[in-house]
Amino acid sequence: MVSSLKEFLDDSQLTQIDDPEEKFVTSGVNWQMYEALLAKLEDNFYYRITYLDGILEIVSPSIRHENIKKRLAILIERYLYSKRIRFSPMGSSTIKKQLKQAGVEPDECYCIGEKKNIPDLAIEVNITSGSIEKLEIYRRLGVAEVWIWQFNRLRLYHLREETPSEFLDTYGYEEIKLSELLPELNIVLLEQCVQISDEIEAIDQFEQGV
Repeated sequence: MVSSLKEFLDDSQLTQIDDPEEKFVTSGVNWQMYEALLAKLEDNFYYRITYLDGILEIVSPSIRHENIKKRLAILIERYLYSKRIRFSPMGSSTIKKQLKQAGVEPDECYCIGEKKNIPDLAIEVNITSGSIEKLEIYRRLGVAEVWIWQFNRLRLYHLREETPSEFLDTYGYEEIKLSELLPELNIVLLEQCVQISDEIEAIDQFEQGV
């Protein structure tokens, strides 16, 4: 683990990280430093960078992490195509607002319907617990729905801007059983199929259930 942001930004440090799920967290990072890091790693798609009120987190995802997030994306997109739901995939695009002092790179994110600068749906895969509260970041950015994969299941959260005080523990998000963006999607079926390691079998079983 590197000990400072300056060390992490050094090219030699970037090539020496071999932990499949290594995490670097530091505080006291201003917005200009955050922007400089984004620019430096612009062509490096291996890292996920998260920023909130001066706290910076950099994660290098494991192969297992990437397999799960890719399988989720494949199945969700197959569902959207089959139901003729218009959408715009945004992948792990950087979403940030300086005035809100928040920035994040979701594992996957989508606009449902028309294209927007801020996605309607963000997906996070948690293999190891994060150090920065992601729901607070997504609330500041105005993302309507967040799905978090952890312990082989999906937890769905929908932003309640009209009654945020009722959901203080989840930063204004209400945990829900069914997606309000995709209410007909069978979440239990999706969870089951994501855990099938054979991609073709996972797609076949998912499409048969849908």
